[in-house]
Amino acid sequence: MSQELKEQILKGVVTILLFTSVFFAARQAAVLVNEGEAETEERFCVVIDAGHGGDDPGKIGINGALEKEINLQVAEKLKAFLEASDVKVVMTRTTDGGLYDENASNKKVQDMKQRIQIIEEAQPQLAVSIHQNSYSDPQVKGPQVFYYEDSEGGKELALAIQENMNRKLSIARPRVAKGNRTYYLLKRSPGVINIVECGFLTNPEEAALLQTEKYQRKVAEAVADGIVTYLKKQKENENN
Repeated sequence: MSQELKEQILKGVVTILLFTSVFFAARQAAVLVNEGEAETEERFCVVIDAGHGGDDPGKIGINGALEKEINLQVAEKLKAFLEASDVKVVMTRTTDGGLYDENASNKKVQDMKQRIQIIEEAQPQLAVSIHQNSYSDPQVKGPQVFYYEDSEGGKELALAIQENMNRKLSIARPRVAKGNRTYYLLKRSPGVINIVECGFLTNPEEAALLQTEKYQRKVAEAVADGIVTYLKKQKENENN
């Protein structure tokens, strides 16, 4: 083999290696850029409020169940489902205690103001307050979601959560999302917020279900799916 041919082959090999190096360097740079964009992209934030707590038990079920305990149990499961969907979650409470000072002159008012303050400081895309319902007629049952009447975003979120709860919990007589102007949290909270009444503690069947781990998970998953559906739709609207 002539020296000239050897030099041409060597140059060809060097050229191939050079192009290969450039290709992989560019590819790695693109990966790093994409990772950087993903890290800087703001995550959705949701505030979960477990209603009542401390001296305030909320409603007491026909079976003796305390609303405040069920609220927190469902809220914790909802938190897990949302975090699995890469949603940042802020809880208003994680223990049985209320959000008030023991020497407060009006614990209820201070408690509600503290919940509003947590929502304001978190600046979430939305907030949901978990509750249980009651009624004089023990036959009445089923979940229901409430939103502030003048909030279009609140209504849209409520419709998404209500639809998911009715479907996933196989509610025989589905209730509808309902506007409200009087509930303190709905009136005072900034941004989009719903009150989610998971079921009736005055209905024997539903009260029993709401105390079980399995049904609480089903409720939490249905609420989470409704929230994620709403968040995805909002993101799509922003991009269009």
